[in-house]
Amino acid sequence: MELQQLIVTVLFCFSFLTYNVKAEQPVTYDVRKYGVAGGDISQALLNAWTEACNSTKPGIIVIPPGTWPLSQVKLLGPNKAPLELQVLGTVQANPDPSKLPNKQGEWITINYVENFTLSGGGVFDGQGQQAWKQNDCHKNQNCVKLPINLSFNFIKNSIIRDVTTKDSKNFHVNCISSQNVTFLRFKVSAPGDSPNTDGIHLGRSTGIRITDSVIKTGDDCVSIGDETKEVYVENVTCGPGHGISIGSLGKSIAEKDVQGIYVRNCTFIGTMNGVRVKTWPSAPATLKISDLHFEDLVMDNVSNPIIIDQEYCPHNLCKIDKPSLIKISNVSVKNIRGTSYSPEVVTFVCSSSKPCENVQIGDIHLTYNGTLGPATSKCANVKPTLFGTQNIQLCVPTPQSNA
Repeated sequence: MELQQLIVTVLFCFSFLTYNVKAEQPVTYDVRKYGVAGGDISQALLNAWTEACNSTKPGIIVIPPGTWPLSQVKLLGPNKAPLELQVLGTVQANPDPSKLPNKQGEWITINYVENFTLSGGGVFDGQGQQAWKQNDCHKNQNCVKLPINLSFNFIKNSIIRDVTTKDSKNFHVNCISSQNVTFLRFKVSAPGDSPNTDGIHLGRSTGIRITDSVIKTGDDCVSIGDETKEVYVENVTCGPGHGISIGSLGKSIAEKDVQGIYVRNCTFIGTMNGVRVKTWPSAPATLKISDLHFEDLVMDNVSNPIIIDQEYCPHNLCKIDKPSLIKISNVSVKNIRGTSYSPEVVTFVCSSSKPCENVQIGDIHLTYNGTLGPATSKCANVKPTLFGTQNIQLCVPTPQSNA
């Protein structure tokens, strides 16, 4: 009798779920039905988005195959039901940054949504070649802010998958003040000489995953700002670019801790750096950076495969007479292999006032094929625990077992 009741209960639950799945089939919103004016889909996309956000039924906003010019758009939540933006074609920006309606803003902004999906296999083409020629931010602190291709702010429980961002005028992606966001099979495409075109920049966010993705750009593949926790970068191929960076940090006294950064099973091809931490000296911030895990990484002709630099001071914009006040601790560097473009394959330049603590390094097999001598390491204010095997001397003369 109990078995019969169990079977009846299971069948009832299955029928109930099947009914609800059928009842909640998403509504499709094709942007072509919302008044595409002069080929520009900005207003049509905004109209479709507004209707979908206000609906209590799940919705899919569709940008169909083809090339669709878009001047600028800000898509705001909250949404009342799960929402998907499916991009099947190419969304194209104006190549002239002065034509942006809001010249200090992002190109496409998505804010205050939850249970959101961006998908479809399409391309966001920022057409940044003209803007790159105007970029003088490396020497002008008051330079004109160029638009970011995709800016996600205050989004939760969302996924960005199977889309490409191409030739952004500035950063390709900003993801700020967000929680539980996944970038899956995400592609970034820009030449190595495109300035300030970071692939994905994270800040003030928790629970971000970047996985099975390819990032080719002219600056950091992934850059991680302050108040960021639990970031997982896995199965990512980076190059060209500047590698995966935490920081720079320390310039502002208001900055908050960074904790729990995991970079695993990634490949770096011809990048300026592999994985890097950079903090400013002679700066007021006293935040902590902890629980960093760089494991199972392949370096292919990378200039600085592993680098912690607490004397980061580009373009002589600061003084190095006072040490960084940022504490770095609980760091593991494990199973790093491949080739380096520079002889210093591992660099740990930590702060003299806040030495790095609980650093574990092991199974390092990096070779330098240049003419400046054998592969070496550079270490200051750190006493790492070594384990496994390595082909170079790392920081201390006698390796210790960590088995």
